[in-house]
Amino acid sequence: MSPKTFIATFLLGVWTLPLWAVEAGDEAPSWVGSDVRGNVVSFPEVTNGRPAVVVFWATWCPYCKAFMPYLEDIQSDYAADGVKIVAINAKERGIGDPVAYLDSLGFSVLGILDGDEIAGAYDIQFIPGLMVVDGSGVVSYRRSSTDLPPGQTLSEFWDAEVRTALDLALSCTGC
Repeated sequence: MSPKTFIATFLLGVWTLPLWAVEAGDEAPSWVGSDVRGNVVSFPEVTNGRPAVVVFWATWCPYCKAFMPYLEDIQSDYAADGVKIVAINAKERGIGDPVAYLDSLGFSVLGILDGDEIAGAYDIQFIPGLMVVDGSGVVSYRRSSTDLPPGQTLSEFWDAEVRTALDLALSCTGC
């Protein structure tokens, strides 16, 4: 690659990057996507003003596989509060079958397919992207990067962080 081509490619790459990542305290970007059954879903309208756990995941991701079972407990524990789990399949790379994977979990989540554009709006660089969006549409938690291996310890850590953010979001309804 010539130096001019490299510079042009680099500048184009920088130009197309999001200006900033969506962080805690930012308004969550709204989006429209298709769920696993082909229904159109609009966010944040689908949350009905209640908090949501938003996870960007892929079938090939060992961190996702370790954490997804924790979402079942979160969903069960917060169902009475109207909390939704929104699982956005992104960066799939054509390796796995997202619908079959979600069906295999044994619990129902709002599964969104082909979520790369949505992931881009949130500047999701690494899978899983994990965040809590409060009932007013503000991101109250976004997981930070980690060097820890996938597994129970990390999943329990994320589970505790998500629950803390949900508890705070639910206690501040109308704040």
